[in-house]
Amino acid sequence: MTGTKGAGPAIGIDLGTTYSCVAVWRPSHNRVEVIPNDQGNLTTPSCVAFTATCRLIGDAAMNQAAMNPVNTVFVYFNDSQREATLDAGVIAGLNVIRIINEPSAAAIAYGLDRMSNSGEAKTVLIFDLGGGTLDVSVISIDKGNFVVKATAGDTHLGGEDLNSRMVEHFVQDFLRRHKSNIRGNPKALMRLRTACERAKRMLTSTAQAKIEIDSLHDGIDFYGSITRARFEEMNMDLFRKCIEHVEKCLSDAKMEKFQIHDVVLVGGSTRIPKVQQLLHDFFNGKKLCKSINPDEAVAYGAAVQAATLSGEGDQKVQDLLLLDVTPRSLGVEIVPGLMSVLIPKNTTIPVTREGPYTTTFDYQTSVYFPVYEGEGEWTKDNNLLGQVTIWGVPPQLAGMAQLRITYEVEANGIMKVTVMDLTTGNKSSVTINKGGLDKKEIKSMAQYAKKCKTEDRKEINKIKKENEQEIKRMAKMKRILPAAEKYMPEDKKQVKKIKKENEEGWLSKEEMERTVKKKRMLPDAAKNKSEDKKQAKKIKEETEEGGVELLSKEEFERMVQKK
Repeated sequence: MTGTKGAGPAIGIDLGTTYSCVAVWRPSHNRVEVIPNDQGNLTTPSCVAFTATCRLIGDAAMNQAAMNPVNTVFVYFNDSQREATLDAGVIAGLNVIRIINEPSAAAIAYGLDRMSNSGEAKTVLIFDLGGGTLDVSVISIDKGNFVVKATAGDTHLGGEDLNSRMVEHFVQDFLRRHKSNIRGNPKALMRLRTACERAKRMLTSTAQAKIEIDSLHDGIDFYGSITRARFEEMNMDLFRKCIEHVEKCLSDAKMEKFQIHDVVLVGGSTRIPKVQQLLHDFFNGKKLCKSINPDEAVAYGAAVQAATLSGEGDQKVQDLLLLDVTPRSLGVEIVPGLMSVLIPKNTTIPVTREGPYTTTFDYQTSVYFPVYEGEGEWTKDNNLLGQVTIWGVPPQLAGMAQLRITYEVEANGIMKVTVMDLTTGNKSSVTINKGGLDKKEIKSMAQYAKKCKTEDRKEINKIKKENEQEIKRMAKMKRILPAAEKYMPEDKKQVKKIKKENEEGWLSKEEMERTVKKKRMLPDAAKNKSEDKKQAKKIKEETEEGGVELLSKEEFERMVQKK
């Protein structure tokens, strides 16, 4: 989300692995508006392509993919990924005021029009299955308060995984039918993946989908089909894994199925009938909530939260309060290999927790604490975020030093760790080294992005100018066509042919008339030429048969004319 009070519009950005979406809060109308891209689409492919001459983004980049195959975040984004998202926003020239999790944003979109004044609280389960990830959250909604109870998910489970199964199915089919393996042909695989994506979407509304790709590999045209039943069969293990994450989320929230009032579907992959059926059955026949657009819900909710934080919204929006949670447990390594948790998973943020620690060896003057996130008891099973070191500890026996670690998590999910020696008062606050960008790098990249934006604008203006010239040529051609229609019926085919041959630069009216006239004369000229050849051949044969001397060139031509 970007924007501060009085500094510009409050927008929400849904950064998806396959598609992204942007929405803006309109203060004059007190509502959210999803912003279309330059193609008029409300979602944009999360894809960038680089050609020899330019940079392509979104739909244009997706179209390029077959030729060159080689600010919400997901709940399970780790701290490094969140920092990278913030850096990207700064480089793009945005003032990022908050990063929120996708299900939390979707819950805001769901709850904004359902906030009850009666004081009745609702508990909803947000099931967000996108192109690359699965996020599940249990959220309590009480008037304007949104409290996340628990989260679960998988950063490697989404619609693309379903596509990959279908691609493999047709690769095997192609190999069986044509005895040729396309795995070594990246372009063919990309074209097949695009076709499989279309087929998957068709299967949401039909029982069977067909695939037709001209010259897929080695000049072979490929035709295939797949039924919805076969698609569900090849992906059943992935569908069941989705339900396992729902069970885990409920368990972490310490809730039962019957305590969930609504199941809200978010993400394009929730349109798959089998996913809906499994959720319907799991919740004992509960009707699923499909009232919000699964592609736009996250951006919608993020825009509302941006309006809340920037002070742009009406009273209903200003009363919103979102309390998110930590998706993973946070802690430090106290003895080699062991994790000491300071902030358990699903703790409401922002939060600050402290813990007492000491030295492990005799006469230590410095203490090093690796910082981790994860659920494993052993640090090797968790994600290393960085390290915190305090120096100047008075040398003494192991276990005598009194140290305190303060672990702070901001509303953005960004973490800060401070170590303090209680004996001396010496304090060491260290920014966790996540391998991110420093301020100089961010500034340099922002300047480069600004330069690229200027160059892109020049390229866009150039394309617009070319389009204007093309429009003028088309208008000129429309003026010429009525005159061309006056020609004889037999000339109309010639007019059509000339028009096709001159698509890039249209002829003037006079040039068109001369060309058509010339085309009309050509058949007679060709006929005369053919008759002359026959006469020449006949004279030559007569001369040879009579045994006379061959004629000179001039005499030969006169005889042909006489004939």
